Amino acid sequence: MEHTGGIVADTERIEAEADEAVVIDAADEASTEESGESRGKKLDKLFRAMEKMGASDLHLKAGTPPRVRVRGALKPMAMGKMSNEKIEALIFEIMNEDQCRKYAEHGSMDFAHQAEGGSRFRVNVFRQRGLTSMAARRIASEIMDYKQLHLPASLSKVADHHQGLVLVSGITGSGKSTTISAMIEQINRTRACHIVTLEDPIEFQYTDKKAFINQREIGLDVHDFHRALKYLMRQDPDVVLIGEMRDEETFSAALHAAESGHLVFGTVHASGVAGTITRVLELFPENARALVRSSLVFNLQGIICQKLLKTIRPDVPRVPCVEMCLVNATVRKFIAEGRDQELLGVVKSSYGEGMVDFNESLRRLVEEEYIDQATAYAAATNAEELKMKLKGINISGSGIAG
Repeated sequence: MEHTGGIVADTERIEAEADEAVVIDAADEASTEESGESRGKKLDKLFRAMEKMGASDLHLKAGTPPRVRVRGALKPMAMGKMSNEKIEALIFEIMNEDQCRKYAEHGSMDFAHQAEGGSRFRVNVFRQRGLTSMAARRIASEIMDYKQLHLPASLSKVADHHQGLVLVSGITGSGKSTTISAMIEQINRTRACHIVTLEDPIEFQYTDKKAFINQREIGLDVHDFHRALKYLMRQDPDVVLIGEMRDEETFSAALHAAESGHLVFGTVHASGVAGTITRVLELFPENARALVRSSLVFNLQGIICQKLLKTIRPDVPRVPCVEMCLVNATVRKFIAEGRDQELLGVVKSSYGEGMVDFNESLRRLVEEEYIDQATAYAAATNAEELKMKLKGINISGSGIAG
């Protein structure tokens, strides 16, 4: 599908304005500091500047100016190079004593920070070549619904479950936490239940509605995931969010919670439906994988995989491309038989049930004029298949359908 010159022109204009905003806003914040006007912690001034320019991330590294990510692209702010001493002064001002100690001991530290008069940020401070660097991601203050996030409406089916395991996968920065927040908020609005989240750090902050929610931050409310998981069931949850499932212990606890009648959400670093199953099994020793696979057969309710893509629309900086498997009898059968690589075929033949694969998601994004064809082909799992889809030829799980 060809796009109009007006859309391209709007895209170029918004990118040019973003570049200019980096210069103007950085200069405004710098002049405020020089005038001696007190506006709280100094790093918050940089956070407010990046908010004004619509940036999602702020990066600090010694020997370079601050950089921000606008519409997916990193851009330098119009400020001088920052020394390591300056960066540490800025960062340590927003860290407490315990966080500073842990950073000194381990060389990295994750925490959340609420900027004065601004947004909430997920901050990672880390040491590189003996110097201190920082990456901070802005967390949306509003928890948006599926339509606002451009996610499939069929995600609501996943959140309607009262028991089982829901996995959201993708690389770092692919919007996994945002997608889960929409599902948690759906439950919050519609179901009288107790939701417990274990997060490192807490990102989205929920307000109790029909449900009531307890959010526990690792390192602040509880020492570590091990202790949080140990006492989780004593807190009488109905729904559980376990941040990133990064090891055998964490995933075993998630499976146990699902098996005992709870609905459990978690994130995994994987690139597709079949890859998510593989990633989960690789967390366990080989002699335990058959038991884990059996547990997945009975408890898995859905796998949502996603990527974030830059759009051609000035009002929507990035949009998710989604692959979603809603577990039905066929999916359970294939998992039980170890036919993980065939799951994609089930997804492709089940669009009517609300499932979608990456290429179908890309086709829809192109036809709805969110992304151009070049972006779609670059993100495609099978470029030739996508080309046929864009020509109106659909390849289902069992063959070609006109």
